Amino acid sequence: MSEQMQQNNGQVSAEKELNEVLKIRREKLANLQAEGENPFDVTKFDQQHHTADVVENYADFEGKTVVVAGRLMSKRVMGKMSFADLQDGKGKIQLCVKRDEMGEEPYKKYKKLDIGDIVGVTGEVFTTQKGEISIRTTEVKLLSKSLRPLPEKFHGLTNTDLRYRQRYVDLIMNPDVKRTFQLRSRIMTAIRNYLDARGYMEVETPILNTIPGGAAARPFITHHNTLDIDMYLRIAPELYLKRLVVGGFEKVYEMGRLFRNEGMDIKHNPEFTSIEMYQAYADFEDMMNLTEDMVRTVAQEVLGTTQITYEGQDLDLGSPWERITMTDAITKYTGVDFHNAKDAKEAEEMAKSLGIEFDEDAEPLSKGEIIALVFEERVEEKLVQPTFIIEYPVEISPLAKRYADNPDFTERFEVFIMGREYGNAFSELNDPIDQKERFQKQVEKREKGDDEANMMDEDYVNALEYGLPPTGGLGIGIDRLVMLLTGSSSIRDVLLFPTMKPLDK
Repeated sequence: MSEQMQQNNGQVSAEKELNEVLKIRREKLANLQAEGENPFDVTKFDQQHHTADVVENYADFEGKTVVVAGRLMSKRVMGKMSFADLQDGKGKIQLCVKRDEMGEEPYKKYKKLDIGDIVGVTGEVFTTQKGEISIRTTEVKLLSKSLRPLPEKFHGLTNTDLRYRQRYVDLIMNPDVKRTFQLRSRIMTAIRNYLDARGYMEVETPILNTIPGGAAARPFITHHNTLDIDMYLRIAPELYLKRLVVGGFEKVYEMGRLFRNEGMDIKHNPEFTSIEMYQAYADFEDMMNLTEDMVRTVAQEVLGTTQITYEGQDLDLGSPWERITMTDAITKYTGVDFHNAKDAKEAEEMAKSLGIEFDEDAEPLSKGEIIALVFEERVEEKLVQPTFIIEYPVEISPLAKRYADNPDFTERFEVFIMGREYGNAFSELNDPIDQKERFQKQVEKREKGDDEANMMDEDYVNALEYGLPPTGGLGIGIDRLVMLLTGSSSIRDVLLFPTMKPLDK
């Protein structure tokens, strides 16, 4: 018999076994309902304790009666005595169930319970002869029936697709996954606390936009039936937040979902969480200082250290982060100095010497765009320790303020760790005339087929004409930061419900 035939036969056998289990569990439910004990009629249970609290504070609970609730993760029946593992939202504890202590009829009902059933348990805390903290159970109440069996070895599955599609099962079976999302919540809370303590106000801005702006990205398009207009899911809240600074709010931030209709990989999901903050009378250097201090503070608070390991690489979030211009970084890692490039033609020749290829049929790139391309393809991946890259070309920074003494570059930075970008910030452009001209150049790119270019936002220009104070702005990708601080290799590991293609597609 071929290996393929064996696999097919194994799948058929597994499906038959599963169908039999499903049938038996539904029969058990029907019998309970016929006896007037429908578990789905239970509306609440007086859960008074959690398993982790009992285990961690055993001295306070020894010999005392506790009332816990959770899911049966295992069940070992040995005649008149049984053991089971109960898992709740905080941890797990062993149950010791004896017929003589529970009563004959309740014990019979207990033996009919299935792994995965959710139960309420009352009993006395003690330690077994083997030294395991347990609950000597006197009462078990079925609170919800599990009609599907739990996978026996879910943690070891190589089918990550199934884990992402059925995150609820992943959370049940894999404590490390649950811990990742608990840490995610703590990280987001720590960021909010950090900003709130420094006078920032959290605000909310529209997710449905008539003009997508604030970043270079392809938007998702939808249609508003009542207004009969196309609208876009936001790609960034930036332009709305800066309107608020114009209005007089000096420190604002928003943490929430953004949507970009672009590629998917281990670093990108079509919808993701970001935080953007803006501070009046500040510049990009203030934002650099804030970024470094905030990440360091959050790591210390959530992890208890600023020394972390990610994908086998030791990282130091505590020491001062390197700050280097984009052009100097290219020179440092390639030996080619683009300061010497007089124009785009010379810059292109220098890039070609580094093996960068150009599409001869495409629109020619400017000098600044070529410098950015070389940096992206030859430098980014080499930035392992936390590094601020500053001085971005104006052509790729339509919302950033130019250097007064070097107008081809902007007061902008991005922060890189392990070759990935974690944050983007700049001294905000507040010159409405310059801003309108840059928008117009973006429009021209869009007309030539660049669907990631910005649209003209006349109302935003109008807001700038009322006067935007000197302002520093910063955006940080929350998902990537969570990946870093939890040691997760894929963005899907830190999103509870990542975007997935339907199975029938």
